[in-house]
Amino acid sequence: MFWQKRDDVVSLAAGAPMRRIPSSPQSVWMGWLAVLTIVAVLWYLAGNHRWLTHYPQDWIIPLRYWISDFMRWLVREASFGLFTFRELTRAFAWLLDLPLQACLNILARGIDLPLGEGGVRLPPLPWVGVLGAMVYLAWRIGDRGLVILVGCSFGYLAIFGQWQSAMVTLSSILVAVPLGVLAGAGLGIMAYRRRGVEKALTPVLDLMQTVPVFAYLVPVLFLFGFGPVSAMIATIIYAMPPMVRVTLLALKTAPVEVTEFGRMAGCTSRQLMWKILLPASRHSLMVGVNQVIMLSLNMVIIASMIGAGGLGHDVLTALRRLAIGSGLEAGLAITLLAISLDRLSKATAEYQAKPVRLRARHGRLAQVNIGLGMLAIVAASYLVSLALPFLAVYPQQFVVSTGPFWDELVRFVNIHLYDYLDAFKSALLIYVLIPIKRALMGAPWPGIALLVGFLGWRLGGPRLALLVTALVLFIAITGNWQNAMISVYLCGISVIVAMAIGIPVGILGASSERMHKMVQVIVDTLQTLPSFVYLIPVVMLFQVGEFSAIIAIVLYALAPAIRYTDHGLRGVSPEIVEAARMSGCRPWQTLTKVKFPLAMPAIMLGVNQTIMMALSMLVITALVGTNDLGQEVYIALTRADTGLGIVAGVCVAFIAIVADRLIGAWAERRKTLLGQT
Repeated sequence: MFWQKRDDVVSLAAGAPMRRIPSSPQSVWMGWLAVLTIVAVLWYLAGNHRWLTHYPQDWIIPLRYWISDFMRWLVREASFGLFTFRELTRAFAWLLDLPLQACLNILARGIDLPLGEGGVRLPPLPWVGVLGAMVYLAWRIGDRGLVILVGCSFGYLAIFGQWQSAMVTLSSILVAVPLGVLAGAGLGIMAYRRRGVEKALTPVLDLMQTVPVFAYLVPVLFLFGFGPVSAMIATIIYAMPPMVRVTLLALKTAPVEVTEFGRMAGCTSRQLMWKILLPASRHSLMVGVNQVIMLSLNMVIIASMIGAGGLGHDVLTALRRLAIGSGLEAGLAITLLAISLDRLSKATAEYQAKPVRLRARHGRLAQVNIGLGMLAIVAASYLVSLALPFLAVYPQQFVVSTGPFWDELVRFVNIHLYDYLDAFKSALLIYVLIPIKRALMGAPWPGIALLVGFLGWRLGGPRLALLVTALVLFIAITGNWQNAMISVYLCGISVIVAMAIGIPVGILGASSERMHKMVQVIVDTLQTLPSFVYLIPVVMLFQVGEFSAIIAIVLYALAPAIRYTDHGLRGVSPEIVEAARMSGCRPWQTLTKVKFPLAMPAIMLGVNQTIMMALSMLVITALVGTNDLGQEVYIALTRADTGLGIVAGVCVAFIAIVADRLIGAWAERRKTLLGQT
C-alpha cells in the first residue's frame, strides 16, 4: 500500500531499521465496520427518537444541585468550633489583602501618614523612577535589545495614558506571582518526595489546566466575595499548575551525579533538597516562574469581572462599550507588560547562571547590588519629583491616543465593506457552518460514546477506552450533551481553520532562519495578546454571533498551530534531509514525503494545543452570543450558581482530556512506527 511504502522510506531515511506496518487483522476491520454501522444506524434513528440526542431528563444525575447545596452549607453552616468556614475564608482574604494594599499604595495610590492635624500624604512612586529602575535592571542583566524593549514598553504605558491602570495590574502581579510560585514549588516538592502525592495531583492538575477560567471564578466569588483579593486568588489558582509540573520535572531530571555527590557528602534529605537539588534545578525552575507570570497577566481581564481593576477592567469596559481604540490600547499595554516581564525573568535566570567573573561587564557598577541600584534610582527620582510634578505624574496634555484612528477605521469598514463582509458571513453560515452544526446536534450520545471508546481501545488499549468512554458519558448523564455538541462544533471548525492557516505559515517559518524570526514575532504577539482583545475588532466587523466567535477562537488558537509545525519541521535531522536530496528528491518531495511525515507527531501535538486553547476561549466567546458550555459557565458566574459553573466547566475539561489522550496516544504510536525515541 502507498502509506506503508512511504513510511518504510521515511524509516530508512531516519537510519532506523525498517518496520513494516503489520496488515490489520480482519477482526479489526470488522470491528471498525461494526462500530461505524451502529453509529450510522443510531444517527439515522435519532431523528425519530429524541432520547438518543437529548439525554432523558429522568436519567440525569443532579450533580449541579448537589454541589450548589454543599457550597451553601459550607458557607452558611460549616464550622470548626471557634470559627465558621466563612470566617476562615474571610480571614485568609484579609491576610492576602495586606501585601496587595501595600503594593497598591506604593505604586498607584500613595500613602497617608497620620502626622499633624490634617495628616501628610506621600504620593506613589513617580513614573520616571519606575521606568528608570526597570531600564537599569534590564541594562544590568541583559543586552541592549532588552533595554530598548523594557524602556519602550514602560514608556508606552506613560505616553498612552495607561500608567495608573498598569500600576494597579502590576501590584496584583507582584503579590500573585510569588504566592503562585511558592505554592506550586511546594506541591512539586511534595510530589517528588512521595509517589502517592504525585498520583493524586496529576488528575487534579489536568482538570485545573483544562477547566475554563470562568469556572474558577464562581466558587472563588462564592467563598471570598467580590473584590481584588478574590480576583488575585483566582489568578493564583489559574497560574499555579505549570509551576507544580515544572518543579516536579526539574527535580526528576536533576543530574544523577549531583544527587550522588550530596548523598556521599552526608546530606540529610532536607539538605539534599534545599542545598543540592533546588540550586541545581534553578534554571529549569525559572521556566515555571516565567509561566506563572505569563498566565497571571493572561488572567487580568477575566479577573476584572470579580473585582480586579487595572488594565483588565479597562479592556472589559471598552468591550462593553465597543470602544475598539481604547480597548486595543489597554490590551496592547497588557501585552507589552507581559513581554517585558517575560524577557526580564528569562534574563534574570541566565544572569544568575553565569559565573561571577562574567557578570562584571559594567565596570564599577558591577560591584553595586542590583537591588540597591534600583532603590537609589527610585529614591532620587522621588525626591526630585516632589519639586517637579511632571516627573511624578505624566502630564495629561502630552498623552497620546490612537483611539480616534481605530474608531474611524472601523466606521470606514462598516460603511464601505459591510455588504461584502455580510455576504461572506452569510454564505459560510448557510452552506458550511449551519449544516455541520445540525449534523452534530443530531449526534446520538450512545453512538458517539461507542465510537470514542473503540478509538481509544485501538490507540491505547482497554484502559484508555474505559477512560474516554466514561468522560463522554459523564457529559451526557449530567444533562449537557446538546451544549457539548455546540462546543465541539465551534471548536472543531475553529481548529480546522487554525490548522489550515497555521501549517502553511509554520512551513514558511521553517524554510529559512529569516522567515523563522519573522514567524516567531507573529506567534509571540498572538500568545501575549489578552483573549478579550480578539473580540473587540471581530464584533465591530461581524456583530455578535457564532461566526464572530469562530473567528475570535481561530485568532486565539492559531499560535500553537504555527509554532509546533515550525518546531517539528526544524527538528528533522539535517542528515535525513541530505539523504533525501541525494536520493533525487525535489524540495516539494523532501517536504511532503520525508520532513512532514517525521514532523507529524510534533504537528499533532500542535493540534492538541490548538484544541486546548480553542476550548479555553469558549467562555470568552459566550460574551458574543454563543449557546454552548461556555455560555453555561458564564451564566453560572452571573447567577453565582456554583454547581452549574463547576459541572459545565468540568464537561469542557473532559472534552479537552478526551482529545488530549487520543491525540497523545496516536502521536506515541506514530513515533514508534517511525523509529523515533
